[in-house]
Amino acid sequence: MKRRQLLAGLGAAGAAGLVGGARAQPGARVGAWDMTTDVLVVGSGSAGASAAIEASRAGAAVLVIESLPRFGGSSAMSAGVVYAGGGTALQQALGVTDSVAAMAAFITGMSGPQPPLEKIQLYCEESAAHFDWLVAQGVRYGDRLYTGMTVPMDGESLYFSGAERAWPARELAPPAPRGHVPLAANMTGGRALMEALLARVRELGVSLLSGVAAQRLVVASDGRVLGMEVSMGGERKTVRARRGVVLASGGFIHNREMVSLYAPHLYQCSVPWGNIGDQGVGINIGIGAGAAALRMHQGFAIVPLYPPESVLSGIVVNAAGQRFVPEDTYYGVLGDAIAYHQQGRAWLITDSGSHLPPQQDNFPQVAQANTVGDLAEQLQFPRGALQQTVAYYNRNAGNGEDPQFHKSAAFLRPLQGPPYRAWDLSVERAFVPAHTFGGLHTTVDGQVLDGFGDAIPGLYAAGRTASGLPAAPYIASGLSVGDCTFFGRRAGLAAANRSVT
Repeated sequence: MKRRQLLAGLGAAGAAGLVGGARAQPGARVGAWDMTTDVLVVGSGSAGASAAIEASRAGAAVLVIESLPRFGGSSAMSAGVVYAGGGTALQQALGVTDSVAAMAAFITGMSGPQPPLEKIQLYCEESAAHFDWLVAQGVRYGDRLYTGMTVPMDGESLYFSGAERAWPARELAPPAPRGHVPLAANMTGGRALMEALLARVRELGVSLLSGVAAQRLVVASDGRVLGMEVSMGGERKTVRARRGVVLASGGFIHNREMVSLYAPHLYQCSVPWGNIGDQGVGINIGIGAGAAALRMHQGFAIVPLYPPESVLSGIVVNAAGQRFVPEDTYYGVLGDAIAYHQQGRAWLITDSGSHLPPQQDNFPQVAQANTVGDLAEQLQFPRGALQQTVAYYNRNAGNGEDPQFHKSAAFLRPLQGPPYRAWDLSVERAFVPAHTFGGLHTTVDGQVLDGFGDAIPGLYAAGRTASGLPAAPYIASGLSVGDCTFFGRRAGLAAANRSVT
């Protein structure tokens, strides 16, 4: 007998009893509901909006609540990149060759230990169709390819958004550009994405309420989620959700206590990145109702070395004066290596042809010298360590080789020609945005699972409230928004198709 069945049997005697879910207060009861809907969506970012669209299209009455005055969530603050491949319409239009197998191999091989294989495979298989769905909702894309490493800003909508061309990823699968960027000026693709999705939400007649904060779930004695207790205008209100509740209220990067508790490697990062609503409310509400949470320690720490890409001809070293990563990798992979594996400390070493521009303020210059030895002395590295690192690197780079980390030939050359400079890449002093990836344990349809692996009836989650595709290391821009929109859709549809309670 499943644990959920056992609880249902034990609760049969008082089957109609209603108890508070999150921050469980046994015996809390609901009289008349203040509001009733079929599907209640908590959060208005790309996950919540996508859930609302699909739930409404399936015939459900949908209510979206947002704790902040404005809709859009962290997605509206992003570049709006969606990581999609396997032969999307845009890839085909631009003559790009890609396959589901190559995309899956890249994500699976680069996403750290025990990646969510079922979610990865499904996402890759349906990625092209998902891109078509985004276009159908009114998201606009241009038909130009960008070959640089940063988010394009001149009307291009397809680029290599991650570590596809760096080692070891390029040996796992043929590299392909999969970063799909909405048409927008000055990296405001996220705003364009959310304007399109929210316009579609309103067109479908979905109700949206801002300034409404989710407090806790209302749960029947047999474990079924019946609705939500919210704070509205300073008053306690109850919302009945006849078919289900979708938690899509973001991560927890702005809840410093939670970050310290669950993701200490991200706590010292200089820039908590995301909407101020990323307080972990949805995650805590789910945990309070018995949900399991996964990978709560994971997230991204971005170290945006480039542009200009010329700086990648320098080398990145740790406190021992040694290299530990290919410098030309995606800056999410670099940030992860520093934050999670180098105690948050690293330096970029450059020569006269690879230094950072003087007007930048992302990475402080902390040393300058005419010899590598003098530079190492200023940095107080172990005696001879940096000199040995540079000598080994230069000897091989002069032969067009990088035996340690296989840096791409475009950035591989000896360090030679003073002044030599050191730039601080430490997570506390440099510009290092961070965001969380941990969240509730869900199925591919967004059903929230408890610690025994049983689905909590009527409870769904998506986006950064759930543990999805993004992991540490973060290997490509667009995996998070892609995950939000794709699995948000599935959660909304699953909730809408559930029987009325």
